[in-house]
Amino acid sequence: MVTIAFFAALAAAIAWKIRQVVRDPRNAPLRSVTLCLVCAAASYPLAMPGGASGVDAVAGHGAAKLLQNVLLLATLYFLMCFYLHSAADEQTGRRRARREGAGLLLVIAALVAIVASGHEVLAGSFSTADMTVPQAAGFYLLAGLYMMYALAAGFFWTRRYARLSPRPHSTGLWMTAVGLAAMACACAIRAVFVIVRSMGGTVPSGLNAAVALLLVISITVFVVGVSYPIVRARITAVRIWHRHRRVHHRLQPLWELLAEAYPDSVLQPTAKSWREKWSARSVHRRYHRRVVECRDGLVQVSPYLPALPTQSARGAVLDSAPPEALAQSLRDVLAAGTPGASGTVEPVAAVPLALPSRQGPDADVEQLVALADALRGATPRNVSVMTAANHG
Repeated sequence: MVTIAFFAALAAAIAWKIRQVVRDPRNAPLRSVTLCLVCAAASYPLAMPGGASGVDAVAGHGAAKLLQNVLLLATLYFLMCFYLHSAADEQTGRRRARREGAGLLLVIAALVAIVASGHEVLAGSFSTADMTVPQAAGFYLLAGLYMMYALAAGFFWTRRYARLSPRPHSTGLWMTAVGLAAMACACAIRAVFVIVRSMGGTVPSGLNAAVALLLVISITVFVVGVSYPIVRARITAVRIWHRHRRVHHRLQPLWELLAEAYPDSVLQPTAKSWREKWSARSVHRRYHRRVVECRDGLVQVSPYLPALPTQSARGAVLDSAPPEALAQSLRDVLAAGTPGASGTVEPVAAVPLALPSRQGPDADVEQLVALADALRGATPRNVSVMTAANHG
């Protein structure tokens, strides 16, 4: 279950980053972090017995381990590139990335030369390899030292940005920094193990297992840290989508009443497929359109409404007043058709209706929703007497 959740988070992060790269292909830091995640995801199948044996069967023994380590080194290189591009101007970042890339190519070339000198040096895993063979010790030591260097550099950069970033981004950055620091420590410990074993010493199996567990945990923390802002943003987006869809439905009684009286105020929607209809962008668009249409309808009907005791000096019905009074007045006035259509009633100046007395991004919509909810229980009464009393 943990493995499935881990790969699901990694896949979601990669998909989101690829989408961002398509939209902004010239963004060098974004390209770097995307390539970092892609290389990390590509290396995991090679660490599994089935994937390693399949690659070795096609490309020869040792190819899977070599490719896995190359992908891991590339993962850390692109992580460094992300910080290099982010911390400097485009030209400086590109120059530093080239310099680090040249170092990576030298390390990869050395690893390839070691594997080419004899495939048998990579037989078994890290814990079972014969480190007294210089090629085996050189392979694991060289790869481990480069990983330690790249991870340590990534940790210091991440810690620096975490201190400067607000939440929730700082939370994800701190988790990423912890994962990088733990991975750097694990690589340093394994480098010591390689040196000890190359000199004929032995390392207790418990220590090997503990370091392996530390790597698994640190990698998981790193991926969760990278994915945290993305997942949090998606959760927030889903909540907003759900709220807009629910408010759109709750505004229907008010919208239907006003749209029937003033059909010209209804904005014509564009034809969309079923998939686009339920997309987040379409739901937000229909939500905002309904709010605008309700407001426009209230402006048009306001001159024909009777004076309400809940009106302020400006004529606006505030949120401190019960919405039932305005709902009943709307229902009564619109029950006989569009006010003023026959020309028998002279309208007065338009006044704002159902305005909130407090500030807030959702305060205005809350008043419309309260009015729409009140309309569900309102029934029309005698209209002519109220209208005459208002416009005399």
